[in-house]
Amino acid sequence: MRADAARRREAIIAHARHLFAQRGGDVALETVAAASGVGIATLYRNFPSRDELVRAVVQDTVEGILEAADEARAGLETNAAASWEQLLSHLMSMELGALTDGLALQAGAARDLDATPLAQVQRPAVEALDQVLAALKTQGAVRQDLTALEVIVAVATITRPQIPPIREAAPRVQAQVAQAYLLWSRTS
Repeated sequence: MRADAARRREAIIAHARHLFAQRGGDVALETVAAASGVGIATLYRNFPSRDELVRAVVQDTVEGILEAADEARAGLETNAAASWEQLLSHLMSMELGALTDGLALQAGAARDLDATPLAQVQRPAVEALDQVLAALKTQGAVRQDLTALEVIVAVATITRPQIPPIREAAPRVQAQVAQAYLLWSRTS
């Protein structure tokens, strides 16, 4: 893939994730194309369907989680508590709530999220976070009962898209809930 085509594809994925976070998973693909600075035909050349775009956003997010896990693992020996805080901050900045609606679109009638097409794409991120959490637990930095899936769901819930009037009325709530979760997740 040419460098300019790769940059356009990356821009589409980044803008789609941001728009999913702001407006939910049913945002018009024309809106994603416009925000990305491409035409709708270019978007469809890269992603022939909404499902393929959602899958690309999820894959990109999984890669970001893997990177965050690697960074956290690197700092575990020197300061486990700071490593946990950095990991949680990194996850919060990724707008994981943007995936909530995307996953709902992919799950369709499936009752079990493990049965969705995206489950296999997400598995490496959950496994990497489980490994980091295991190390954090041995150092006493986080609660023993904390799981990777719970962390992902908590962060996705905290960063879930809110309608504009709610965002405008309480712009600091997301950060406050994230801080409360950080405090709760630590060992007593």
